[in-house]
Amino acid sequence: MRSRLFSASAALCLGLGCATAPALKPTPAPAPSPTATGRGGAAATVDERATSAAIEVLASGGNAVDAAVAAASVLGVTDPYSCGIGGGGFMVIYLARDRRVLTVDHRETAPQALERSRLYENGAPIPFDELVTSGLSVGVPGTLRGWDEALRRFGTRSLADVLQPAIRVAEHGFDVDPTFFEQTRHNVPRFRDFTSTAALFLGPDGEPWPVGSTFKNPGLAKTYRLVARDGVPVFYRGEIARAIVATVTAPPVTPGASRPVRPGVMRLEDLASYEALVRPPVTSTYRGYTFQGMGAPSSGSLTLALTFNLLEAYSPASMSRADFLHRYLEASRLAFADRNAFLGDPTFTRVPAAGLVSPDYATRRRPALNVSRASTSAAAPGDPLPFDTEHKETTHLTTSDAAGNVVAYTCTIESEGGNGMVVPGYGFLLNNEVTDFDLPPTVDAPHPNAPAPGKRPRSSMSPLIVLKDGAPVLALGSPGGATIITTVGQTLLNHLDFGMPIAEALAAPRVSQRNSPDHKSQAEPEFIASPEAAALGALGHGFTDVGPIGALTAIRFNADGTVTAAAEPRRRGGGSARVVEPTP
Repeated sequence: MRSRLFSASAALCLGLGCATAPALKPTPAPAPSPTATGRGGAAATVDERATSAAIEVLASGGNAVDAAVAAASVLGVTDPYSCGIGGGGFMVIYLARDRRVLTVDHRETAPQALERSRLYENGAPIPFDELVTSGLSVGVPGTLRGWDEALRRFGTRSLADVLQPAIRVAEHGFDVDPTFFEQTRHNVPRFRDFTSTAALFLGPDGEPWPVGSTFKNPGLAKTYRLVARDGVPVFYRGEIARAIVATVTAPPVTPGASRPVRPGVMRLEDLASYEALVRPPVTSTYRGYTFQGMGAPSSGSLTLALTFNLLEAYSPASMSRADFLHRYLEASRLAFADRNAFLGDPTFTRVPAAGLVSPDYATRRRPALNVSRASTSAAAPGDPLPFDTEHKETTHLTTSDAAGNVVAYTCTIESEGGNGMVVPGYGFLLNNEVTDFDLPPTVDAPHPNAPAPGKRPRSSMSPLIVLKDGAPVLALGSPGGATIITTVGQTLLNHLDFGMPIAEALAAPRVSQRNSPDHKSQAEPEFIASPEAAALGALGHGFTDVGPIGALTAIRFNADGTVTAAAEPRRRGGGSARVVEPTP
């Protein structure tokens, strides 16, 4: 079995100096478990090493924010095709002392020189398959700025401190598992076309490193050490910034590659001026619970708010599960019609957030929900403006601490593998978030999510904290593009309406209706084979088998003071949940 071997970590220390913060001592990681109950803090992620890093930080006195950043930085090593410092994210934080929720928006922004016309050729949008693997698709990364902002304002540890577990994993390596292997295999044609990417993620034969081999990333270890030593300015103004701009504007294309790779227009000034924004949460209610999550440019919480406001008029106890699921799917169809019509970056377009979460608007919108049959045409958007009183591949992790602070955090580099380009020598992939903008058929057609210089593209990321009587009862989120919203929605439905324990609620087969043009819902094979699907079929619903949907993590706060952390038992190879003090 091949093993990937790189230079020793000692050489990196000699060349760069070690972080001044005391190194955290390694703790042995137990066999991964998707569910854990106990006290003293908890974490759930898609990877046991990331979960262990969070627990290590919590056990040594760090809080939920510290633990979230530690876990996310490890995911940048072990889940590099989904999350990393070349991307961005949304973090929702509950501060127990103040009994309030706030959010940290570190979504990527379009470079200032990225006029919409650059994304059109011969009067039409550049095809997605060509745009995604290009310098033009890269948004200004926000992840490190978001981590730094969250730690400085709400954490207890320095960034240098919480990066230590990730540095260890990057230096010492980890065993390639089937999920990592498959994600690499899917990207082999793209990765071969870039010298830096092929050198990191492919073997000498141009193939993925096999399952069971050891994968190390000394470039990312070096990057994390630079940030630990010099702070985030080295990323946004220093040598890493220069390397990012060079990669975007002169992509490291392999000689002889036939793929057309367009250079981007990012400048050093774009990185230097990037800001992470602390924003108030979007708040809505459902059957006595309060949902608090990200506002625009995230569309998740607003779409979920409208979905559940529409659904609240119906009692799950008075009908079959299939009949209630029918109403949920139809409510989701209507909510997605409004999402697509109204949501974008609130700095550039009026987002009727208050209207979309208004129960009165849901009352006005509800007659469009067909309670007896599945809709046979795409839903048209409603008009939330009269109710608006204001004028203004991805991964998810969840953490809590002994003091009651909670973090729901979703981070991403957009497509699996981002734009396909590793920044040479620094070990991380760049995002392709510019493809999250909508490109209308013509360059001058209006759209709330059309690209513009400095604009943040609309996102479906839906990190959510659910409270009752002012205290958290649930925190959750998922990856999965636009299916993030429906994955979180169905898990809420399973837990709050159908009474499933949280581990069962997130493991249940999934179905996703997003106002699709073919009127069908996407679904997992297990759902399509279920009695509920058969009953929904009798109501006119059709389903498209898309394989696994999402990879949710959650923490449930129990009445006895314990917490239950839960991750996927099977999807994406299964996740990892741990608590600091397990219940006997």
